[in-house]
Amino acid sequence: MLRLAVTTSSETFERMCDPLAARDIAVEHLQAKERVVDLTAPPTRHFDVGFVYPSRLMEGGVVDGRHAIPWVNDRDAVVTSRNKAGVIAALSRAGVPVPETRLVSNPVSDEDVAAAVADLDFPIVVKPNSATRGVGVAKATDLDSLLGVVDYLNLVHDYRATGDQSYLLQEYLPNARDYRIMVVDGTVVGGVERQLSDDAREAGRWKHNVHRGATATAADVPDDLRTLAADAAAELDIDYLGVDVLVSDGRAVVSETNARPTIDDEKYADGFWDRLAALIRRTASE
Repeated sequence: MLRLAVTTSSETFERMCDPLAARDIAVEHLQAKERVVDLTAPPTRHFDVGFVYPSRLMEGGVVDGRHAIPWVNDRDAVVTSRNKAGVIAALSRAGVPVPETRLVSNPVSDEDVAAAVADLDFPIVVKPNSATRGVGVAKATDLDSLLGVVDYLNLVHDYRATGDQSYLLQEYLPNARDYRIMVVDGTVVGGVERQLSDDAREAGRWKHNVHRGATATAADVPDDLRTLAADAAAELDIDYLGVDVLVSDGRAVVSETNARPTIDDEKYADGFWDRLAALIRRTASE
């Protein structure tokens, strides 16, 4: 039986255990953070393959140094996907539709920010370039509110230890349907639609992140969106990828990707676990 190292202990870990055990893959938690490690002592456990590279890249380097295992999604895949601006630029170059987006790399002046959005309509979405789960994402309704949000980003970026001093200015797509489409080894294996409750929308909420209170329900993903997601995964060369697609006024765009996506409970195609198990086995043999 293959031994699979999984560095997350969240819902994904629990949901993987039984389906993969039924396919002769033992899922084991390998703690990568919030622990003390003796770097000169050999590890006490052996693994054949890792699932996705740890979210904290420095700790991931320690895991790599000690265990030297191949990853389904390695460090390069995680770094590629985490860089929202890099994803948008690569997909745009390849002809995959994306939202109108500007990258701001601090420090820049207020005049530079104003010029960057001169041809965009408000509201405008402001996103940290490398944060996840909707952290720090804001909607600016006019230039004054945009510059107010930017003031806070400037304060963060003034701290010299801040690694990523960039953010995105992106067009806002009104009343968008928000899909997370899962691609495994080049094939779409299903997806979910993330929705806010009526009460949340009436209260002015607009972010569809599940970690912010939205609900993910199994979706019958249309063929054109499947093609869009598969094209994005192929262009980024990432084998296991969550692709976020927004559909508004008949237009579909890839807004972000996630190389460490949560596995939603019982919401994917019947062949999902077989295909994932095959990918894990192929990675272990490389």
